[in-house]
Amino acid sequence: MDASRTRARTAVVAAVVVSCLGGLVAGCSGAGSPAAEGVTRQPARTAQPAAVTRADDLQSAYQKVIRDVLPSVVQIEASRDLGSGVVYDGAGHIVTNAHVVGDEKTFRVTTAHSEDTLAATLVSSYPEQDLAVIKLDRVPEGLRAARLGDSGKVEVGQIVLAMGSPLGLSSSVTQGIVSATGRTVSEGSAEGGTGATIANMVQTSAAINPGNSGGALVDLDGEVIGIPTLAATDPGLGQGAAPGIGFAIPASMVRTVADQIVRNGKVTDSGRAALGITARTVVDDDYRAAGVAVVEVTGGGAADRAGLRAGDVITGLGDTSVTTITSLAETLAGMRPGERTTVTFTRGGDERTAEVTLGEQ
Repeated sequence: MDASRTRARTAVVAAVVVSCLGGLVAGCSGAGSPAAEGVTRQPARTAQPAAVTRADDLQSAYQKVIRDVLPSVVQIEASRDLGSGVVYDGAGHIVTNAHVVGDEKTFRVTTAHSEDTLAATLVSSYPEQDLAVIKLDRVPEGLRAARLGDSGKVEVGQIVLAMGSPLGLSSSVTQGIVSATGRTVSEGSAEGGTGATIANMVQTSAAINPGNSGGALVDLDGEVIGIPTLAATDPGLGQGAAPGIGFAIPASMVRTVADQIVRNGKVTDSGRAALGITARTVVDDDYRAAGVAVVEVTGGGAADRAGLRAGDVITGLGDTSVTTITSLAETLAGMRPGERTTVTFTRGGDERTAEVTLGEQ
């Protein structure tokens, strides 16, 4: 799946009032009725249908969340790119995607409900998780930090809103649901993606378009549960976006990375498992992906300590089959540094296994 470089009012109106059906309803007209005796009769009040009440409540919830959170979502402009960001704290730190900042160091930031641009400078980028933090050179009065939620409480089916600047349309909001959790997704490196493999992503049906990257995926409690990052692509559509399939980096990972960057100026503890190799995908005689050939082993790394060497072809990690670099990266994304597992590989045509203690990326 490739990165899409980005960058509700539901009104149910139902009011049916039946006061009289011709002469079939007693008391509507005719001799002996109160009206006939000179008494004016007030029409009975009809209670709002339950569906309308619920729709009004939902609409009010949407509007409250938008009022509360949208001021914390900004538009970020680089010299050649545009995306979104989320105000992380009152000191002017803004978290966004690494692919939004790219290789640039300075940016123009526009806050919600303002056309004035503010200068910002890169603090640090962490492409391995596609996250970055920039900092406003001047903190405007009233800047409001977003509240990050608990990713562990995110449930499939809950309503979410995506806020950002799709196609440069600042302060835009789309709505959908959480479609799945725990997705491991690999970005493409084309079209500005970092090539990262990211675990535990939140899948959503809320529209994610170019420009949404780095914005906010928000629940109805007004908490940011993720940073919209990717839209799925469908090869059958000529690599066009697959509607209704977007992915967001969970708030827990956003907090972990951003906290380290704000505190230390860089990520010092990635929490990402690694073998410590440079490798490439190999194919069999039928040109099907058949494993990952080790090109170079990092001295003192996990693979080196396990006895792997250049020329070995890795075909499995733990209980998972490995056929490509992507499948190896996806398997490692679900593991932790220090975890012990087995690596299956071939050397000179012979299949072997070795115990390995994973390192850190």
